[in-house]
Amino acid sequence: MKQTIAITVYNESGVLTRISTVFSSRGFNIDSIAVGPTELKGISRIILVLPADNQKMEQITKQLNKLIQVIEVKDITLRACVERELMLIKLKCVPNLRSELLEIVKIFRAKVVDLAYNSLTIEIVGDPGKIISIQQLLSAPHLEIVEIVRTGKIAIERDLGINTELSKIT
Repeated sequence: MKQTIAITVYNESGVLTRISTVFSSRGFNIDSIAVGPTELKGISRIILVLPADNQKMEQITKQLNKLIQVIEVKDITLRACVERELMLIKLKCVPNLRSELLEIVKIFRAKVVDLAYNSLTIEIVGDPGKIISIQQLLSAPHLEIVEIVRTGKIAIERDLGINTELSKIT
């Protein structure tokens, strides 16, 4: 199962190395990582997505909390959160496919951020499911993806505690 943790840290030199060492020394892989400053000067938040069960998460949390630079570790996997990712995707774009691609851009509320004679670059922001959906759609046999760049997932807890993921029909 994919787990998401939010780690609040003092923004000091080498803090990311120390945190990644906790994972690598125990043989844990990280699927995505996003780091950025918070509303407080000198404090950063790291959002990690990793494949782990509850036992591994407990072990990781204990190890991270031992680091001096770590202020707080939260497992936000099952908490009500707003989650977003950013993806830039460059596609080969011959003139007869341009209208189809622009329709997909419109449906997913994406943006065309670069256009050339033979290519089109799209920016899409959304929850991870939306990112995966448009990527799969654009992987159709008659379309050609030239390059993809994705950020890691970022997440922030919802104050009302309403988890929209749980309300989706599966």
